[in-house]
Amino acid sequence: MAIDLDALRKKLAQLSGQNSRSNLMWKPQKGKESVVRLLSFPDNDGQPFKELWFYYNIGNNPGLLTPNQFGDPDPIQELINKLRSDDTKESYELAKKLYPKMRSFAPVVVRGEEDRGVRLWSFGKTVYQELLKIMLDSDFGDITDPKAGFDIKVNVTQQPGKLYAETSVRARPKSTPLCEDKAKITEWTGNIPDLGNLYSPKSYEDLEKIINAWLTDPDAEASSGTSRGAPTVSTKEVVTEKKTSLEDLDDAFADLEKL
Repeated sequence: MAIDLDALRKKLAQLSGQNSRSNLMWKPQKGKESVVRLLSFPDNDGQPFKELWFYYNIGNNPGLLTPNQFGDPDPIQELINKLRSDDTKESYELAKKLYPKMRSFAPVVVRGEEDRGVRLWSFGKTVYQELLKIMLDSDFGDITDPKAGFDIKVNVTQQPGKLYAETSVRARPKSTPLCEDKAKITEWTGNIPDLGNLYSPKSYEDLEKIINAWLTDPDAEASSGTSRGAPTVSTKEVVTEKKTSLEDLDDAFADLEKL
């Protein structure tokens, strides 16, 4: 049987740390305009980008991938359902804090950094909507097409007095190929990072420990799965009270890029 050289290269990259999340993720810098070319994920039901749902601001965890989106048992979703069925204002407000938020992902080649290959860009709802509007504009169409697509300009600015920076995107007016080198195009389109290798949900038991720790002490080191001596609260019970106020998850999430 012939040796699969591509598989060996991927394994070498994995062992050498080249496939670590920090190396494969791209984030635009504030105050600097970046130009990127977006690619489409293969085998994605005709959708160019992928969506993942995360729980945010639960303890010290920047983002917890929801098992529920994959059809798997999810103690946090179970708690949300029970809180909503409790039909009290307190339960409703707590459930709102736990609602998962969507992050969208697109493969990108960053102009000027082509030597780093294809990376993944994670963005929020606003940027996602703007990119879809561009693609639905008859002047642009499929901006991810390797031969006749469009580069995208990305700007991140923070207005005085604003807590969070804002990301804007716009397509360059002229269509260009992804690369003049056809072999390089084949290499890039054949080596789009697999999201499944970068993000995976925690086990049911681990998530249950994390949510129990957060419920009993919002300032606890939830990632350790402990509650600092406080009695655990089963996620199978309806929780109607919270000892301390929580930050608004919608505000805390705004264009979060700390995954």
